[in-house]
Amino acid sequence: MAKSRTIFVCQQCGAQQSRWMGKCPDCGTWDSFVEQVETRSSNAKARESALVGARPQRLRDVAVGGFQRLPILGAEFTRVLGGGLVPGSVVLIGGDPGVGKTTLLSQVAAQFAADVGPALYVSAEESAQQIKLRAERLGMHAEDLYVFSENSLDTILVQIRELRPKLVIIDSIQTVYLEELSSAAGSVSQVREGALRLMHLAKELHIPVFLVGHVTKEGAIAGPRVLEHIVDVVLYLEGDRFHQYRLLRGVKNRFGSTNEVGVFEMTGDGMREVLNPSAVFLAERSAGSPGSAVAVMMEGTRPLLIEVQALTSNTGSAQPRRTTNGFDPNRLLMLVAVLAKRVGMPLFNQDIYVNIVGGLRISEPAADLAVALAITSSFRNQPIAADMVLLGEIGLSGELRSVSQIERRLSEAAKLGFHHAVLPAVSQVTPPTGTTLIPARSLADVVDLIARK
Repeated sequence: MAKSRTIFVCQQCGAQQSRWMGKCPDCGTWDSFVEQVETRSSNAKARESALVGARPQRLRDVAVGGFQRLPILGAEFTRVLGGGLVPGSVVLIGGDPGVGKTTLLSQVAAQFAADVGPALYVSAEESAQQIKLRAERLGMHAEDLYVFSENSLDTILVQIRELRPKLVIIDSIQTVYLEELSSAAGSVSQVREGALRLMHLAKELHIPVFLVGHVTKEGAIAGPRVLEHIVDVVLYLEGDRFHQYRLLRGVKNRFGSTNEVGVFEMTGDGMREVLNPSAVFLAERSAGSPGSAVAVMMEGTRPLLIEVQALTSNTGSAQPRRTTNGFDPNRLLMLVAVLAKRVGMPLFNQDIYVNIVGGLRISEPAADLAVALAITSSFRNQPIAADMVLLGEIGLSGELRSVSQIERRLSEAAKLGFHHAVLPAVSQVTPPTGTTLIPARSLADVVDLIARK
């Protein structure tokens, strides 16, 4: 016997209600509830029989012997995953259309099949012939790479149990469906239940599973937020589809740090990892141009040198523009206010534009000093020394605050030929050989120092 019920589910947050509502009480979104019909089995004995043998056990008795991460495509992907792919883990990867999710995972599957064992690539959006054409273009010739064009999740689960691959890739979770649910593919109930079935299968067979997720216009993974709670790892592939560089960023990882980022380059032969991204991001820098400054960011354990560009322009508008690309706009407003109040810089009639080169998005306060000095450099039309990096967080009173891991940042800067570093006076650090430290206590001190050079 089976029972069905009608519920209304918020497409934004996944909240459920017994009746339709104009506004979601959980997330506040209007007109987001859609009708869903769920069919549930009423056979309680069947559910109880599935749980026979499940018993609590002491933590000290849990066996972890033989645990070993599986190798994955290159050092960049390995770093983002925390050292490799964990058996039985479920990894969700999202990104804008055309950014390269399918290309990257196709290469992952081919490399895994060649080095570890059979890999199954399931596509609900492409035919096997289309997958074959892409594989030939990318030079993928692994013997144990299986492809399956199917959107019925029940059929997919059966084939996984029969084939028993070492890796499964589902492209995408929003396009597969369970026949027992009457809602369409991509609906809240389909996405949630499908992800749960795949998660249970991954844990049971110790098979790592990659799920491709579509994203909304805001850039978040489409579907209920519970999807991100179900999986073990959530990755985002970022970048402009019209430029060659892509950033693989972790936002959730039960097996490692979420601060790591992998850098890839999109080429005609597929994704190639960038082993020295600092040099890449600074390759086209026009040294000696006003409005350009270099900061050193920490992405997990990796220091990255980035170029910060700023442009100021006279405006007759009563409300000057403050536009950013890759930097927090609220942080920019604070820095402009500090420059005006603590340094005495008249920016009230200036449009200000800030750009982080290379498509990076930074939120670390260590970039404050570089952004403020780039604005100052543009406003005064006075370039910053080409071999100088700027490190420091700026407080509301204009003071410079220390940042973490300064030694690693300075070491990376020295490798790329930066021999002068401006940093907070409170920092206690031994500089690398050939690097001159310029300590400063406030933003005003740094502005005066740059003006004298």
